[in-house]
Amino acid sequence: MYLATKIEDIMKKYYYNKDGYRQTIKNGINSLSEFSKLVSGNDYSQQDKIKLLKKRIENADAIVIGGGSGLSTSAGLVYDGERFDRYFFDFKEKYGINNIYAGGFYNFPKSEIKWAWWARHIYFNRYVKSPKPVYENLFSIVEDKDYFVITTNVDHRFQMAGFDKNRIFYTQGDYGLFQSVNPSLKKTYDNEKWVMEAMKAQGFVKDSNGEFNVADDKNILMEIPSDMIPRCPDDNSNVRLNLREDEDFVEDDGWNEASYRYYDFLTKHKDDKVVYLELGVGKNTPVIIKYPFWQMTLENKNASYICINYNEALCPREIENRSICINEDIGDILDKVLKLNSKN
Repeated sequence: MYLATKIEDIMKKYYYNKDGYRQTIKNGINSLSEFSKLVSGNDYSQQDKIKLLKKRIENADAIVIGGGSGLSTSAGLVYDGERFDRYFFDFKEKYGINNIYAGGFYNFPKSEIKWAWWARHIYFNRYVKSPKPVYENLFSIVEDKDYFVITTNVDHRFQMAGFDKNRIFYTQGDYGLFQSVNPSLKKTYDNEKWVMEAMKAQGFVKDSNGEFNVADDKNILMEIPSDMIPRCPDDNSNVRLNLREDEDFVEDDGWNEASYRYYDFLTKHKDDKVVYLELGVGKNTPVIIKYPFWQMTLENKNASYICINYNEALCPREIENRSICINEDIGDILDKVLKLNSKN
């Protein structure tokens, strides 16, 4: 017992000293004093930018991919509109919820309804195939390169598209994991089996693709049986999703190992020809991806920064000559890169 405790203490110190997540945030905060005016990059045509993007990736020693919510939006995983109306029409009608994001904060009258909502919320954003192959196309562009992914997305799309799980750091959690509400339990629990059972209990049926869908008569329930409310397998306490909402977010062994691997990758390539490829990162958490990417590009004269983000692609003036900013849909740009590849 003593030896196990000592090993745990050593590992905690090890991860703390090589913590890619907190070092990233530190870089992001420090970077704010380094930069002045934000610009939209050079004046090249879109076609020239795509050619340059392709060339930068081909010539890179390493690629660090930063994935934000805009990347999943480009892949068709939208939280409102037709997709929401198809799977959550009953919640919209009864509770006036207008999108999946808002439903995650709704105070449902009882747990059986709350967890029926969350089963759908998780299933349609974590376990179904993306409507568009944006992540798959991205993988085909970088799969032969030395890459690493850092993402604030919690929908597991990189791994589903073929990216190596040991080269991905999901900083903010995973829809596919539960954690206990007891903060002393630093563990996470896979929820796939529970989600599938909860979908079945609501009356969803599998279609020809093996995915749950609404039956033609739309006869589905808005709650699950009381004995299906998920519990922690270790202490039978209530559970919550493993999402970074507060200080009780569980950073388990897998999370810490990913943080270390990210730190190690950045350290290994700190002076190399690195492409920092930022995709769909918005303004909610810029200190995790956007600001550190700017800072690392500034510090490494061999590095370049590429940002593809619909109407939000900007870079600091200080790294403008090593940046490519494309204000277009990510999926459209990746399609064009692939078409260039097919011509060569």
